[in-house]
Amino acid sequence: MKLEGIHHVTAITGDAPGNVEFYGGVLGLRMVKKTVNQDDPTVYHLFYADERGSAGSDITFFEYPGVPRGRAGDGMVHRVVFRVADREALDFWEKRLAREGTPTTRSETSLLLTDPEGLDLELVMDHSGDEPLRAEAPDVPIESAIRGFEGVRAYSSRPEASVELFEGTLGFGSGGGHSWTVRGTQRGGFYRFDAPPQRRALSGAGTVHHVAWASPMDEHEQWQRKVAAAGMEVTPVIDRFYFRSIYFREPSGVLFEIATLGPGFTADEDPATLGEALSLPPNYEHLRDKLVDVLTPLPNPRAARSAS
Repeated sequence: MKLEGIHHVTAITGDAPGNVEFYGGVLGLRMVKKTVNQDDPTVYHLFYADERGSAGSDITFFEYPGVPRGRAGDGMVHRVVFRVADREALDFWEKRLAREGTPTTRSETSLLLTDPEGLDLELVMDHSGDEPLRAEAPDVPIESAIRGFEGVRAYSSRPEASVELFEGTLGFGSGGGHSWTVRGTQRGGFYRFDAPPQRRALSGAGTVHHVAWASPMDEHEQWQRKVAAAGMEVTPVIDRFYFRSIYFREPSGVLFEIATLGPGFTADEDPATLGEALSLPPNYEHLRDKLVDVLTPLPNPRAARSAS
């Protein structure tokens, strides 16, 4: 069995409208699902991805309105890395982000930035050969659009503790040092540990909640048994309606999920209107009337930029 790279990355926001403006507007991703946190349905779970809502492109956020900013530390992901096509795409994003008031740091092969709540992001030139997973934003040329995930970087003070799980159980390939490749038959990416800062880790806005790895539907229960056999405290398979999931903490402390490649976000919405209305899994549908009054009203940056 091989994991098909990153399925999604989930982070925390204290400001859903601002989050939508940045990821759906500035970065040009498509909001493909506006739903709720299934463990706390009074708060949003927002999904941004390519036009189809493909695994491998999907950055998601739980909204806890007004939650203070966190800071990444030991046992936390501190950077999410996306692909873009080439140096010309980096030029485009450097200029666009400057116009939007987002500072960047440029190198020959990448562009560093932070989102409005302090989450570190990086755009790197894509040499993967994987299918580009691109959104069709009205003001982002398709040749410059973000193409899906390249990888994630986390902090760990004891990276050696995770080697057996990564290489022996999960099938990560060693990339040298404290870096690994995660590649299946269709997609791949990287996972890397960096030395942690001295400051204490603090969960909050602008921090990553978990990283999900992609599994074919028919292998998911095998993954649950395999992770359990490795001594991890892993959940049973949980049906999230749009995919099925298992969760466990790898030895350095980062929360991992293995999520299935399906059924997908078109299970309850037409592809043409993904993310436009509040979607609720069937077992949450009875809460709709209450949630409409609780959840924060959200902008539609794609429509606004199409009209400008």
